[in-house]
Formats: sequence, structure tokens, C-alpha cells
Amino acid sequence: MTDSPGQYAFVVRHLSKVFGGSGQVHALSDINLNLKKGSFTCIVGPSGCGKSTLLRILGGLETATSGDVQINFEQTRVPRSAFVFQEHGVFPWFNVLENVAFGQKMAAVSKRQRESEARNWIAEVGLTGFEDAYPHQLSGGMRQRIAIARAFATGSPSLLMDEPLGALDAQTRILMQEQLVRLWEVERKTVVLVTHSIEEALLLGDQIVVMSARPGRVKEIIDVPFGRPRSVAMEASPEFARMKQDIWESLRDEVQASMSFK
Repeated sequence: MTDSPGQYAFVVRHLSKVFGGSGQVHALSDINLNLKKGSFTCIVGPSGCGKSTLLRILGGLETATSGDVQINFEQTRVPRSAFVFQEHGVFPWFNVLENVAFGQKMAAVSKRQRESEARNWIAEVGLTGFEDAYPHQLSGGMRQRIAIARAFATGSPSLLMDEPLGALDAQTRILMQEQLVRLWEVERKTVVLVTHSIEEALLLGDQIVVMSARPGRVKEIIDVPFGRPRSVAMEASPEFARMKQDIWESLRDEVQASMSFK
């Protein structure tokens, strides 16, 4: 049985991206991907390989130099994709409630409805009682929870996440991984997450896209065989260790190649 094109959220064909004029930088080359609706895809690769650029193209923040991205979501008043960045991206002049409700405010949702929805998501990420607090009053982990709650609250069918947990301490990161997966399992949005952590990709993803050094190409796509729910205890299993080592072996030459760039 062949796959139906409608089951894919993103279909990427022969996508390339070049920055600059005379001093051109070839960021991406001939990317081909099929990302199913409701799937959780993790992208790993060496620094500078174009992971973030690919994410921005999927979300419409950048345009491809060549190739095509087909996005198969119905057009509604909410954006097709919501972003979560490493540095939180929360507005310092808004309190928690205003930050989480911001996306729906931009979609012209009524104040009563958007604040009700925002309060629900604030509760989901464990920030009830902090609705009136401002970002500078909160820890890094709490600010990142605001960003994640805001992304889910937009109602967007896809979440594009660029190292969303990379700046957190190890303990907070583990808790946030578990919370992120719990929310995703309920909502089943299409998630594409860029990470440098192989462990994180194996814990979170349905599939892992391994990219080459710049210009970024898809070197390998790995289906993650582990069932859900997953926990960090899985990292002690021989199969997890074996997959982690295999992915690292696939990445090793690419990381070395990226380090040779001047």
C-alpha cells in the first residue's frame, strides 16, 4: 500500500538554500523529507549544517533558493506553525498570562476566550499561580515553559522547536522533556525539533533526521523503535546505547568536517 500525500504535514523536495552575494554560503543542498502529520521528528547534525535554516524554511521565516516545500494543513486564522526557540522568545513586557495568550490575540480571538485558553495551558505546564508574574521574575525553566505553553495555545497544527531545552540545566531538561512529550501525546501536533543531543532525539522522536556538514544534506533517516511512554531509565538499556553509538558514528565524520571550516 502506498502512502497518501495527505498524511504528510510537510513534503520537502530538492530544497537548497544559499545565503549572500559574492561571498555565498551554501547552507542546504537537495533536502528531501516527508514528515507525517502528528509525528515527532528530531533533527541532529553538526553546528552550522543548516538545521535551524531548514526549520525556518518549514515555518515560512526563510525562503528556499531552490526546491519546494509542500505544507498540507488547512488554512485557518491561526498560523500553520508555532515556534519555540532556545532563548525562550518570551516578551519581557508581558506577564505570563499575556505571553501565553499572545498568539491567539494576534488571531483576533476574543479576550475572554484567549485568556481562558491561556490559563488552561498555564496549568498544563505547571505555572498556575504565576499568571501575573513577569519573565524576569522567573527561572530559565519557567520561562521556557511559558514559551512551550504559548506555542501549544496558538492552536497551530505544527510546532517547530529550535534547541528549546538546550539552555537548561540537566535536571530541568529531563523534566521538560517529559512534559513536552506528555503534551504532545495529548495534542498530537506535528513537531519538528532541532537538537544537538542524541539522547534527547532518541527519547523524544519518532524519527531522527541526521544531517551532514555544510552544505546540509540528509545523510540518514532513522526510525526510533522504542514504544511510548519513554523515560530516562531507557538510556540504561543495551538497545538505547547501541542506537546512540550508531548515530554518533554516523555524525562523527560530519562533526569533524564542520570543524575544518575556516
